[in-house]
Amino acid sequence: MRTDDAGPPWLVVIDPQHIFAEPPSPWAAPDFDAILDPVRRLAAAHAGRVVVTRIVAPARPAGSWVPYYRLWPFALVPDDDPLYEVVPALRDLPAAVVTEPTFGKWTAALRAVTGPTPRLLLAGAATDCCVLSTALAAADGGAEVEVVTDACAGSSAENHRRALGAMSLYAPQIRLTTTDEVLA
Repeated sequence: MRTDDAGPPWLVVIDPQHIFAEPPSPWAAPDFDAILDPVRRLAAAHAGRVVVTRIVAPARPAGSWVPYYRLWPFALVPDDDPLYEVVPALRDLPAAVVTEPTFGKWTAALRAVTGPTPRLLLAGAATDCCVLSTALAAADGGAEVEVVTDACAGSSAENHRRALGAMSLYAPQIRLTTTDEVLA
């Protein structure tokens, strides 16, 4: 399937932050705790090739972000607010950290770490927002993307399934896999 030699895959753990992990955050993913062990197992297997991303609010929302943060004002806090901290269970991962004020993390900062057309393993939260946005942009940019389904948590079980269904439509650029398949 490879058309060039991008090397071993990069594990990108998308937004494993309090804002997605814990009520009372309205963005808390109900299955967030279930992804912690798969993410740790994947990180151990991909040592030296792990990136953790963080979403933060922009200093000054512009464009479509203005009405978005009117709808979700609780999230319009500085990037050092506890809401935006990586959860303790994953804080110690030896990883590069990429922080962006966008859902999608396929940005110049991430490409500077992984290269322009890498093989990516995506995990994290939320499947139906930040994972989906990252996967589509990365695949469109030429990266090979594998979404590790049991290492992702959606805003609900149904939204998780729907997002995976949407991403499956992009095969072969985006493939769905599991932690056990990756580690086999």
